[in-house]
Amino acid sequence: MKNPYKILGIILSIAGAVLAPVFYFFFLSTPLTAVALSSVILGLASFFLSNTRPNISPEACQILLKTGMENTAALLEEIGIRNKAIYLPAGMRNGYPQAIVPIRDDYNIGNIKDKLSGRLIVRYGPDANDMAIAVTTPGSINLEMLENIPGPTAYEIESAISYILTGVLDIANGVKVNITDSRINVEIRNAKMGYEEIWYYYCLGSPLASIAAAVSSEALQKPIRILEEQEQAGKYRIVLEVLS
Repeated sequence: MKNPYKILGIILSIAGAVLAPVFYFFFLSTPLTAVALSSVILGLASFFLSNTRPNISPEACQILLKTGMENTAALLEEIGIRNKAIYLPAGMRNGYPQAIVPIRDDYNIGNIKDKLSGRLIVRYGPDANDMAIAVTTPGSINLEMLENIPGPTAYEIESAISYILTGVLDIANGVKVNITDSRINVEIRNAKMGYEEIWYYYCLGSPLASIAAAVSSEALQKPIRILEEQEQAGKYRIVLEVLS
């Protein structure tokens, strides 16, 4: 039994159950009996709390995430790609939301087809050089946590991002979303993750921006590109561009 909460709960419950009658009948001490009974209550609470503890620790999740990010970054760096990723809704990516990183620098957003194949290297336009690498992002994976796909309004997008960041992952305290023309401004309060000057973040964005972009893309059913990320005064600001 490796769950520390369950072990602690069993120890406290057994100790309290044994000592309570001893303190009451032999020592005639009401305060000590109350302490023993409290131990039983705390033990039961700890035991049931063990069922809410995730099977994979946050540290293990961080290792898995970092491994995937480094592998993707190594692939992009080896090919020499430094273009910003374009987040696509599931309807444009064979039923699964992903991001594509165009290989050529002078790519044309208007060339993106309505639906792309499910391959690693995809052709997104009519030209033979309209090629891109399709990758799964943290945002793509976290979309599975939503019971329903949000609607296109700022409030619905905000609610979906807030649910993932604050309710499920617990890596932020609040989210605010504003939509102006082709820009989506996302403000995250007290974010526990930030931006790093690494190849992966430059192309695909930080995990926070990735989640915001993936949710927005699915909500609007349009391609999304991360334009800017900035952390200032306890707030993490993300600017997304809606592509048509």
